Amino acid sequence: MANLLTFLCVVSFISATLACSSDIGEETYLPTPTKYSDGSAPHSVTSVLPDEKLGSSEGTPKELEAVWEAWALLNKEHIDRASFKSETFEESAIKGLIDSVEDTHTSYVDPLVLQIEQTDLSGQFEGIGAHVRRREDGMIQIISPIEGGPAEAAGILAGDIILAVDGESIEGLELLGAVSKIRGPKGSFVSLTVKHIGQLETTIIDVRRDVIALPSVLLRSDPGDAITHIRITEFKGDTPMSLSEILNAELEAGSKGLILDLRGNPGGYLRQVFDIANMFLDDGIILLEERQNENVTWEASGGGFASNLPMVVLVNKYSASGSEILMGAFQDNGRATVIGEQTFGKGTVNVFRKLSNGGGLYMSVGRWYTPNKRPIEGKGLTPDILVTSRDSKEADIKQVDAAYEEISKLLND
Repeated sequence: MANLLTFLCVVSFISATLACSSDIGEETYLPTPTKYSDGSAPHSVTSVLPDEKLGSSEGTPKELEAVWEAWALLNKEHIDRASFKSETFEESAIKGLIDSVEDTHTSYVDPLVLQIEQTDLSGQFEGIGAHVRRREDGMIQIISPIEGGPAEAAGILAGDIILAVDGESIEGLELLGAVSKIRGPKGSFVSLTVKHIGQLETTIIDVRRDVIALPSVLLRSDPGDAITHIRITEFKGDTPMSLSEILNAELEAGSKGLILDLRGNPGGYLRQVFDIANMFLDDGIILLEERQNENVTWEASGGGFASNLPMVVLVNKYSASGSEILMGAFQDNGRATVIGEQTFGKGTVNVFRKLSNGGGLYMSVGRWYTPNKRPIEGKGLTPDILVTSRDSKEADIKQVDAAYEEISKLLND
């Protein structure tokens, strides 16, 4: 019988006595171990082993069997098992899997954060008004404050590092977890510990949250100017329609050329990026996509209403993802001169998959390449005319000046 039992053995390091009991779920009497001889247990120790069922690991992939075993042992034997929260186990396990992938573009989104993020592309949200990213070193960085928003008014700058929120460090947090701490209801204040680019000391900036409107297409020139300057802040559901409406109105008012400003644009919906590319291309390839089991070529549908409009494109080091797709398509098709800085280098195809706990998983499923097969991921794209400066405001001004100079040349040819 004994060889069918699993024995639990306790070693007393004081007396070197070995006491064993069979783990069969029945009441068992043991000699009093020396560690209980201080008066806390003057009589024989009674050990009652729980007989709860912990389910079966059947169906668990081989590489995750040890994970299931660890969960079962913790729930069976840990002294504080009554205080365990199942959702904490679940989310920690998911995050552990993601950490092992070593892909900054793959992340877990808990249910609350998911709800917040989905609001971003709906038109408005309550917060400080800034686009952020998580750098490879884990630091949370401002890509760009939203124009006219509370962050911009309080002195938050593009490139700032957010070290703490209300005095609590956010080091190591996933991007959307950090965002959930920074956001909050209209009228409330949040204290941000910030490190500006080029400064050693940190500064604390208090920002009053507000309702942030999210127009994605902004007319930066005066209505009716011969050269139209349009900025796209990100690619949302209504971005192509907004761009078409504004550009058509300017063309009817006599516009002869376009400066398409993608600086600080972090990306967005891929479908909308294609729709915008189609406005400016007669034909040609927009994007090459490489997935695990297939390669996909995305081609322009042809007949774009602005395909003959003289155009230059502005980018900077915070132009990412969809911005880089547009830039690459226009460069490789000879459609537009690109001016500014080396772009960010986000060239992964990311999809969202809902999980049964109400959260979700963003994961990389492919890579993007320009029509001429130039890689984007980790490298970024180089503009045709490089214009930059250590001072971000000076760089902005120089880039716009260079864009007006270039478009003027095109109009005078």
